Amino acid sequence: MDGAYAPLFMCTGEGNRRMGQAASMVVARMRFREMSHGRKSGDRGAKLLRLIIISGVTSLVLLGIVLYTLPLTVLSVGGLYVYSSIVALAIFMLILMFRYGAVLVSAFIFVARYSTTEKKEFTPFVSIIVPVYNEAKILRQSIESLLELEYEHYEIIIVNDGSTDKTAAVGQSLVGLHGGRSSLVKVALINKPNGGKASALNAGIQYSAADFVLCMDGDSHLAPESLRAAIRHFHDPSVGAVAGNVKVHNRRKALATLQALEYVEGLNMVRSAQSALGIVNIIPGPIGVFRKEAIRKAGWYSGDTFAEDADLTLNIRLAGWKILYEPKAISFTEAPESLHQLLKQRYRWTRGILQSIRKHRRQLLNPTLNFSNSLVLWSLFYEALVWPTMNIFANAFFIIVALVFGLSSTIALWWASIALLDVMTALYCIAVDREEMRLVLYAVIYRMIFILLVDITKAAATIEEFLGVEMTWGKLDRIGIGH
Repeated sequence: MDGAYAPLFMCTGEGNRRMGQAASMVVARMRFREMSHGRKSGDRGAKLLRLIIISGVTSLVLLGIVLYTLPLTVLSVGGLYVYSSIVALAIFMLILMFRYGAVLVSAFIFVARYSTTEKKEFTPFVSIIVPVYNEAKILRQSIESLLELEYEHYEIIIVNDGSTDKTAAVGQSLVGLHGGRSSLVKVALINKPNGGKASALNAGIQYSAADFVLCMDGDSHLAPESLRAAIRHFHDPSVGAVAGNVKVHNRRKALATLQALEYVEGLNMVRSAQSALGIVNIIPGPIGVFRKEAIRKAGWYSGDTFAEDADLTLNIRLAGWKILYEPKAISFTEAPESLHQLLKQRYRWTRGILQSIRKHRRQLLNPTLNFSNSLVLWSLFYEALVWPTMNIFANAFFIIVALVFGLSSTIALWWASIALLDVMTALYCIAVDREEMRLVLYAVIYRMIFILLVDITKAAATIEEFLGVEMTWGKLDRIGIGH
């Protein structure tokens, strides 16, 4: 037995030296691990101690406030409502200020980047798709505005979606080659049975031979530099779409002017903030420029929601494309001038957005699939459902408290603070967007009246969407953007 195992224990002097070195290295590693573990434990202990100290000091401060104010507090149901209302006012104002602050900072970052980033020229051939349904009044004006674009390589494709007025005749009279600002421009017409806006856009995109398409509404007018400003972003092959800057053209009436302010402050500022964070959630119908490959991979426009632009945007994001915002790609649109038409429009928008969110609820509920897409869906959900509910509840609650418990002066101060916040935000947005200064005057009543009415409509649309109430598309009565 000893002879059999003797070679295992017999070592030369060199072998002993190597074994000793190996043993020393093992001991050194063990000591290093112990020291590292000790340092990590010490760091965790220090962090835990700091947390305990901060929590303790905060608790003592709060306890001191309670002990100091308790003798001065009238313990009654009315007193409880009064104090809780004041606290609720403060919390709501803090949430509002945080929301505004986050959006303003992100928008400022976007403007700073946009102003300092060099833009490379990129001028591929582009097809402009103009879907129309009963747009005889304004179709010629829209096409004439497109002939003024500062761009050379483009064509215009009118898609008549089964109109019942004289749209087909007006469209036919426009077919052919026209003298544009920079070159001859071909205008084509597609007549098809009525199938909805999504169907009309798909027909135009499939007819197009270009690799890039600009999709717009039939009532929109584009600023001359819009196409050149938007298309240059596609120099980056990862960009799938570019959202444009929508502005209200008809501003003669107060309601339309309030919408002009809403587009500047509530839509375009938010979209610039989203672009800075890489989470643009809607490419607006009046102007969106697309890489045709991105549309194809996203599954084309879908007609199963009332917000086909929001649905396509989400699908393009899910397909892995970037979506950017271009403030110089301006589209002037006609806003509703009657309250009934406005609320009908917002009702349809809200239900369409909720339908799009429901289609992609898996991404909403599971952020591990794609955190960025989940964030986009939650931002849509927040704007369509959460924020309107908070705004309606807060206003109703505070009005009741003011009437019952005599806090009218406090509520008035709160409303004045919100109006001041809106005025400051409007000033910033108007300066950045080079808009009319007179819009600032409307900021005083913007949130207290206009936004509250819109939010009530959103709430009604949300309830009916969850109840499955049937709805139809509806159509805005046109007055003609040139009038």
